[in-house]
Amino acid sequence: MTAGSDAPPAVTAPAAPAGAAAPDPTERIDLLLRDLRSSRVGLTDREARRRLVQVGPNRLERRGGRAWPRELIRQFTHPLALLLWAAAGLAWAVGIVPVAVAILIVILINAGFAFAQERHAERAVEALAAYLPPRARVLRDRAVTDIDATDLVPGDVLIIAEGDRISADARILDGGMEVDMSALTGESMPVYRSADLADAGVPLPQAGDLVFSGTTCTEGEARAVVYATGMRSELGRIAALSERVRRDESPLEHQVRRVAWLIALVSVALGVAFIPLATLAARLSFVNAVVFAVGLLVGNVPEGLLPVITLALGIGVRELARRGAVMKRLSAVETLGSTDVICTDKTGTLTENRMRVTVAHTASGRFDFTPDRPPTRDPTLDRMAAALAACNNANLTGRGDHGPTGDPTEVALLETVAALGFPVDEDLRRQHRTRQFHFDSARKRMSTLDAGTHGERVIHVKGAPEAVLPLCITELDTRQRPVPLTTVRRRQLNDLVDGLARQGLRVLAVAERRLDAEEADPVRPDQAERGLTLLGVVAMEDPPRAEVAEAVAACHNAGIRVIVITGDHGLTAAAVAAQVGITRTEPVIVTGDELDHTSEHDLDLLLAADTDLIFARSSPEAKLRIADALRAAGHVVAMTGDGVNDAPALRRADIGIAMGRSGTDVAREAATMVLTDDNFATIAAAIRAGRRVYVNIRKFIFYIFAHATPEVVPFLVFALSGGAVPLPLTVLQLLSFDVGTETLPALALGREPAEPGLMHRPPRPRGEPVIRVRMLLRAWLFLGVLCAALAMAGFFFVLLGAGWHPGAATGPGAPLHHAYQQATTMTLLGLVTGQIGTAFAARTEHASLRSIGVFSNPLLLWGIAFELAVTAAIIYLPPLHSLLGTASLTPAMLAFTAPFPLIVWGADEFRRWLVRRRTAARERADARVHATA
Repeated sequence: MTAGSDAPPAVTAPAAPAGAAAPDPTERIDLLLRDLRSSRVGLTDREARRRLVQVGPNRLERRGGRAWPRELIRQFTHPLALLLWAAAGLAWAVGIVPVAVAILIVILINAGFAFAQERHAERAVEALAAYLPPRARVLRDRAVTDIDATDLVPGDVLIIAEGDRISADARILDGGMEVDMSALTGESMPVYRSADLADAGVPLPQAGDLVFSGTTCTEGEARAVVYATGMRSELGRIAALSERVRRDESPLEHQVRRVAWLIALVSVALGVAFIPLATLAARLSFVNAVVFAVGLLVGNVPEGLLPVITLALGIGVRELARRGAVMKRLSAVETLGSTDVICTDKTGTLTENRMRVTVAHTASGRFDFTPDRPPTRDPTLDRMAAALAACNNANLTGRGDHGPTGDPTEVALLETVAALGFPVDEDLRRQHRTRQFHFDSARKRMSTLDAGTHGERVIHVKGAPEAVLPLCITELDTRQRPVPLTTVRRRQLNDLVDGLARQGLRVLAVAERRLDAEEADPVRPDQAERGLTLLGVVAMEDPPRAEVAEAVAACHNAGIRVIVITGDHGLTAAAVAAQVGITRTEPVIVTGDELDHTSEHDLDLLLAADTDLIFARSSPEAKLRIADALRAAGHVVAMTGDGVNDAPALRRADIGIAMGRSGTDVAREAATMVLTDDNFATIAAAIRAGRRVYVNIRKFIFYIFAHATPEVVPFLVFALSGGAVPLPLTVLQLLSFDVGTETLPALALGREPAEPGLMHRPPRPRGEPVIRVRMLLRAWLFLGVLCAALAMAGFFFVLLGAGWHPGAATGPGAPLHHAYQQATTMTLLGLVTGQIGTAFAARTEHASLRSIGVFSNPLLLWGIAFELAVTAAIIYLPPLHSLLGTASLTPAMLAFTAPFPLIVWGADEFRRWLVRRRTAARERADARVHATA
């Protein structure tokens, strides 16, 4: 019984409730449909919604213990936390209990903050699943409908095509396909499943007409009725899913963790070494020596480093998602910043993927198609139109507002056929179709075996001209007779195809073969696709996307090479590439056959040459080979793809980019990034955003590291003076500085807008560390020393003004004790004001602050306002005086520190001006050298 003759379900009772016995999927198909209360045309939408309430969503339940306790414990054991544990232990050992308790509180606050930020970032990545829910095509209300896979219910009729991930257990009703069962059985070789392979009395995974949730269709197409979903599926019964897959540590986080260990080891070594030096050489008491060691350890800890990096990556992921680029893991954001080669497809990525037939050529001549008027009917054109209608899987009668469904090329062909007045009903097409040999990237053609109205059997073929024309031995002439294809005529056809391709048109050849009465139905493509009669060629236009040219120019300015790898004709790809600016000279076009005969050495030379490259008529295997060659040469490669066979290349590339609209489930699962709009311009925007995220991470790493020197210097002054200079900053005050004032501005730097010229710089090398020597010198020895000098100037300004001299008593009860408390408060205020100048200096690495605007990052301004409010509370609230040992400052003292931010920022602004001037002079000198050469 065919789909078109089936009646809707006579009974609309709900499917078996959860926990009820499932029907036997191997029973006779009519009995199974009866037990499922369904039919070959599926369910109504209203009935499906009722069943969804009854059986629940089609998803696997999470099992296993909660992961958050383990994640929280990890925050207490990373190297920077261990450093603080060591400081607390030292303080506790010598009886400085308040300091030890304060450090423990800092550890708790920092761990809680880091844990909260990591969870927030992880939830942000998990929430992106809403952008890309697993989808399924089903028959609802007799029409093909695209739904969330979680909404599948028993009784739904699935439409399964090549590349689809199967989301429920189902029994095939018609058709056949190759299925990758490795997710269920572990077997790597696909198996064939067909409605003709009914099995009973065998284990369900071995039944030839059953397919299962978690498997993938790698070839063919079929319709199947769902009999089990969710935890009642085969996969649901055998799978035990963890609460969350462990997040991979990115290279950036790995580098930072290594630096953290280095800081911890150096700090411990310095602390251990200075205790005997402080007690023996500087003649400090053992307690004061331990206070110094504790201050040294605490001062070297960049507490907010790891959580801020995680949050910055999470923010980057969310911003990319808003731009249409969904990242599947945090670690990929930084890789985008170093991408230097983009291997892009043409159709749908560079173009609108909105096909329209413009011209057809048959033996009768040329037929032009305009949007408002089809050409005059002609017998040869009619035969070609009939073939295009038969050899087609698109559907023009979409449901609701969805419009036509299917491949854009096939939709365009079917719309043209309909305009010529031919029936294009999908059910009628399936009634006449006996067998289909689907499109294959190696064969570059598709064919169907169809029954005619008078009992004849006809094979219809469409595909790339170079794949179809060699199989044709005759051509249909103006009187509907097959005449031999001569050498001269073949040359004319080849010239015709090349001429159309040079115009940027996509060209297909259409052919047929009528079977003799005694000839058996072909079962393989090579049996069907031989001795063909050419009906004609048809050309379609797919206009380039308007925004792609600007995106390509941005990539070229950023030093990113763009290579086109397409299955289309080389001249068509070259025309489109020229229109969008990818090719600026005459490109080198390499066909799939030529690439197959190219050695690895020659391919390396070809890719290393400074030429525009287009790989045409390329197979997915060619993409993998090109990706391997580029990565072996040290390039960071972004590769687009949408098909099943593209998955290896997407996995091999540094950034695999799948198409969210036209791509298969397999491609989306293999990719690192999914484009929700299938647009090349989104790739360029994502690279720009990736660069911005990476640069901002370096900004706040620099900002945090710049405070290590001014935090350590007060303790060095105390130790090296042998106690003659009282401690300019207490450990509790240092902790209040680290916890209360540093983190929010650092977070704000993670949201810094992009610097001018960001996309005019070459990509950073693959192995470039995020923390470089130049950054450390700028942080520790330039701004760090300057901030330390200013803070110590404030300390001595107050102390000397009160009549202090080296060695004078400043302890409790001494006349200078209040002045000493004011002096330490001035040191703390000096650190804060210097920190404000550092924050503005960190906003740009090369450009001047004026070029990006002082007020362009309002979050930073709010962060600075917050730290000033906290500092004011420390200075003027009496409860904090007794806790931290601070004292109120006079207006003169405040005025002394007021210029500190301008001094710090101005010094770095002058340094950057010198760097820009030196760079410009070097570039002018290089230009003169090139000009004379």
